[in-house]
Amino acid sequence: MRVTILGSGTSQGVPVIACECPVCQSTDENDKRLRSSAMIDLGDKKLIIDAGPDFRTQMLRAGVKDVTALLLTHEHKDHIGGLDDIRAFNWVKNGEVDIYCNQRTKDVISKDYDYAFAAFRYPGVPEMNIHVIGEAPFWIGDIKIEPITVMHYKLPVTAFRIDNFAYITDANFISEASMKKLKGVEYMVINALRKEVHLSHFTLNQAIDVVKTLHVKQAYITHIGHQMGLHEEVSRELPENIQLAHDMLSFEF
Repeated sequence: MRVTILGSGTSQGVPVIACECPVCQSTDENDKRLRSSAMIDLGDKKLIIDAGPDFRTQMLRAGVKDVTALLLTHEHKDHIGGLDDIRAFNWVKNGEVDIYCNQRTKDVISKDYDYAFAAFRYPGVPEMNIHVIGEAPFWIGDIKIEPITVMHYKLPVTAFRIDNFAYITDANFISEASMKKLKGVEYMVINALRKEVHLSHFTLNQAIDVVKTLHVKQAYITHIGHQMGLHEEVSRELPENIQLAHDMLSFEF
């Protein structure tokens, strides 16, 4: 399994428009973060987690020629705002792109992209084959994927576990039942917006606590805001088995 972080930033990305803070003015490429997304390569299958407003740029930057499926964590715009750009993959496939998400996310997609589901569809609209998932594991070919519910304040968000890897974003609470489902994960991508407490995102220390509780071998922090601080400086503060993700970071296991 190879995981590539396509975007490691929060909903506004980094730099933030009109911001003059040291992070937004940084010349370090690791401080330039597109909206959160990841790519998982498993043999001949390529899974993309989330398709935010930077989806087109991320696909071009990573040289993606086709996708097996999209996994969507939730319905917020920074995670579904780029779905119109799957049209390129519709052309490659000569058909629909498979999308896996919960019912809430499907409902919002159906509203936001109503033109893709209309009785009369204008030629060239995105073609989506949406599979609604719940708590039960599902399969994409021979790949078993376990959806795990985490909470983004009061909004349920879907984390995904594949074998000994888990991807968690936009969370600030994981129930005991969901923690049990994460037991045995050795590699993890988990969100942490900043160091200070936030209404709906883990802080850096809270994310570190989750990693320690689960005895994760190696963890990567994503969905990072400009308030976190400079990548180079924050990286020096972290435990050896935890690092800040950055765009186009790639690792395999």
